[in-house]
Amino acid sequence: MPLHDTELRSFASDNYSGVHPEVLEAVAAANGGHQVSYGEDVYTERLQEVLAGHFGRPVEAFPVFNGTGANVVALQSMLPRWGAVVCSSNAHIHCDENGAPERMGGIKLLTVDVPDGKLTPDLIDQQAWGWGDEHRAQPLVVSITQTTELGTAYTPDEIGAICDHAHERGMRVHLDGARISNAAASLGVPISVFTTDVGVDVVSFGGTKNGMLMGEAVVVLDPSAAEGLKYLRKMSMQLASKMRFISAQLIALYEGDLWLRSASHANAMATRLADGVRGLPGVELTQPVEANGVFVIVPDDVTEQLRKRFRFYDWDAARGERRWMCSFDTTEADVDAFVTELRSLL
Repeated sequence: MPLHDTELRSFASDNYSGVHPEVLEAVAAANGGHQVSYGEDVYTERLQEVLAGHFGRPVEAFPVFNGTGANVVALQSMLPRWGAVVCSSNAHIHCDENGAPERMGGIKLLTVDVPDGKLTPDLIDQQAWGWGDEHRAQPLVVSITQTTELGTAYTPDEIGAICDHAHERGMRVHLDGARISNAAASLGVPISVFTTDVGVDVVSFGGTKNGMLMGEAVVVLDPSAAEGLKYLRKMSMQLASKMRFISAQLIALYEGDLWLRSASHANAMATRLADGVRGLPGVELTQPVEANGVFVIVPDDVTEQLRKRFRFYDWDAARGERRWMCSFDTTEADVDAFVTELRSLL
């Protein structure tokens, strides 16, 4: 018997959701018999082909346990010891990984304030300088997040401009794609259109937030941009012995259209939620809803009461800004119940 209420729904994080039944079936199907460990299995081999289809060229995919591990290993492979990463001040690698890039990866982060979660060439230049100065960590990688931590989606042209700008300065581009599926669903384009086609070098490729039990992958699009991933993954404690079960999940999600169905549904639920609260007194949407997150200002007293029934997080408590996230298993009834409760409290 489960230890929790299986009917309970939350708007705190897409990590709160369970595992998509089709992914669970894939894990069970991969469970029979023996397979070679540490990635020399048929599932990890097949994963290379599946992801090559999404990125439009042969790639090297390195499955890892989680998103923080993917980011740290990816960035380590892209930098010398004296290198630094330019990122937004609200980037996950800066705010939500407990200093792992700095402490575990030995990577200096050079942050830039952004109003909507998006870096631009001009904003990058605030930190992209000082090459050859031994007193300054050398800015050699730009890291962007798609979709951003504020729920916005870079267009292909925006990412292309960043890549061109960075490459002209001898820098590489890393994309944190924890919600890459939500971005593709929102933009209505294949994943390759805003990665391979516009010059992204290395991707932290997400799955957990879109219905997997666990696991992500570091995907190398330009082999000259990354070095030593085979060794860094093990050094960083991200090498799974029974890797077939991570790879089988990624295959289940991305071989067909499950990734797109799940992300599109989560995005649609966020749009429904935003539409339901738009115009309510005391409620203000702070960002455009371009994926599965809603950022909104709600009075503190109302928030306190609303949390008695639905869990969600503050984004900027000082100004009363909250974040509401939808998942692949969020239903219209879940959203409508949330909106009805908020209306009654207001």
